[in-house]
Amino acid sequence: MTDGAFIVGAFEHPARRAPDKSVAELHVESALGALADAGLGIEDVDGYFWSGMMPGLGIVSLIDYMNLRVRHVDSTDVGGASPLVHVKHAVEAIAAGKCNVALITLAGRPRSEGQATGTAPRQGNSLQPDSPWEAPFGPVTANVYGMCAMRHMYEFGTTAEQLAWVKVAASHHAQYNEQAALRDVVSVEDVLASPVVSDPLHRLDCCVITDGGGALVVARPEIAAELDRPLIRPIGMGEAVMGQDGGNIDLTVSAGSRSAPIAFDAAGVDRKDIKYASIYDSFTITVVIELEDLGFCEKGMGGRFVADGNLISGIGKLPWNTDGGGLCNNHPANRGGMTKIIEAVRQLRGEAHPAVQVANCDLALAHGTGGLMGSRHSAATLILERQ
Repeated sequence: MTDGAFIVGAFEHPARRAPDKSVAELHVESALGALADAGLGIEDVDGYFWSGMMPGLGIVSLIDYMNLRVRHVDSTDVGGASPLVHVKHAVEAIAAGKCNVALITLAGRPRSEGQATGTAPRQGNSLQPDSPWEAPFGPVTANVYGMCAMRHMYEFGTTAEQLAWVKVAASHHAQYNEQAALRDVVSVEDVLASPVVSDPLHRLDCCVITDGGGALVVARPEIAAELDRPLIRPIGMGEAVMGQDGGNIDLTVSAGSRSAPIAFDAAGVDRKDIKYASIYDSFTITVVIELEDLGFCEKGMGGRFVADGNLISGIGKLPWNTDGGGLCNNHPANRGGMTKIIEAVRQLRGEAHPAVQVANCDLALAHGTGGLMGSRHSAATLILERQ
């Protein structure tokens, strides 16, 4: 399967606030941007991959809106990890002969719609099996992640200062990104001085809320070879879901502990071979737990791993989220998986900002989560190689 396709187009929508655009427009503009980047047109697309919240038939409506002529569709929705899962599914679909050129889009406008992301109760569905048991207690995104952070501190001695280093690293990178929502460089002291949102998480421990979107184009090798673009090949792909396990849950472990081994085994590479990592950063604690579960450090050592600038490009041992990530740059549609792939592609192409570009970057990792870590959630891991 991993010989079957290449990522040939990538585009991040420049908007961070788009009150004058519909979600459909953001999808279309992102799609056209990625296709232009690849040197292809709408007429070349015969596979479409999408997930998200849209009234009605969703993917069918968007296919009609974009006037696509497709023979394969995939609306798998596992939250923020969906775009990474879609890359995996696109590679598999192309290898199986279901399509030749796959378009993957993500878009949303939570900022313009005034969503209190992370601090407002999620809209429950009475048909969901968990709703009757959890909804009465009012779980929201921020307090579930705060619970994970508190448990990690209790188990392993992780400190708020260590968590703050994740934000510091993101801000060091975001200063070079003209489109980033937050470009000011912050210190550990700045993070700790920001208001507590859900103990022990401060406001600066939380991701930004943005409109916008992004898109990717995945193509069959014969088509990719004809395009004047660097060839980025997924060589390892893993997806996983983790739930409550009948109450036997470890708040310090994520589904990445299951998706990462699949991806690394398929790629046949080691963690030390990874030159750059795009890792989902809805909160600072998300990154700490994921780094452990991805195998970059031992369980419980994530706080120490991120301290003292170890995630800052050119300084630390693992350059990470060099666009500023969800903590500073962009978290479109409240789903950060798309931007993780896009920045990994930029790094592998040598198209990241010169101040944060990783030298000789030929192997990168992109990882995403969806849902609520500490509750039921998804994970997807991609290992990408520059051909």
